[in-house]
Amino acid sequence: MASERIVVLGIGNLLWADEGFGVRCVEALQQRYAFADHVQLVDGGTQGLYLLPLVQGADRLLVLDAIDYGLAPGTLHVVENDEVPRFLGARKMSLHQTGFQEVLALAQLTGAWPAEALLIGCQPEELDDYGGSLRPGVRRALDDAVALAVHRLAAWGGQPRGRDAPPAAHEAVTAPELALDRYEADRPSAEAACRIGDARVMATG
Repeated sequence: MASERIVVLGIGNLLWADEGFGVRCVEALQQRYAFADHVQLVDGGTQGLYLLPLVQGADRLLVLDAIDYGLAPGTLHVVENDEVPRFLGARKMSLHQTGFQEVLALAQLTGAWPAEALLIGCQPEELDDYGGSLRPGVRRALDDAVALAVHRLAAWGGQPRGRDAPPAAHEAVTAPELALDRYEADRPSAEAACRIGDARVMATG
C-alpha cells in the first residue's frame, strides 16, 4: 500500500464562507504535516471535470467538503467508498458539487475508481456571504476533520509526520494571499464590503 497513489482533495469555494471548508482542511493538513511522496494534496476548488484525471489516477481518494447532511452546523459525517458519489448526487448544495459528482460518476463509468474512497463532510452554517470566512462552529470542526484525515492517511500508508516549519510559499496548495489567517486579517467587514447585501440596493418600492 505504501507505493499506491493517495489523492487528498479539498472541494469548495473559499470566497463563500463555509463553502471553503474542504479547501481549508487541505490547507491545514499541508501546514501541519508532511507526507510520503505518493500523497498529493490538492485544492480542488470548483474545478469540476478538470479533476477527473486526479480521481482516475488515485488508488486511495480522500475528499473534504462542506456537505448538507441535514445536521446541526459544524457536525462532521464520514461516507466511504461507493456511497461517496451516491451521497453527493443525492444532496447537492452548490454547483461545485454537481460538477464533482459528475467527476466521480465518470471515474466509475470508465472503471478507474479508487480502491478506497473517503468523504469527510461538515454541515455548513452560512454560505451566502461573499468574501466571508468559516463560521466559528465550522472552523472548530476543521481540527477534528484534519485529525480524521491524518488517521486514515496513516492507515493508507501516507506516513504523516508533524512539520517543524510550514511549507514554502511556492509549495502552498492555496495562494499565499488566500491563506486563512491573511484572508481573515485583510478582508473588509461585512458592513464595509456589503458582502451579504445592502439595504440601499435591496430595498424596493
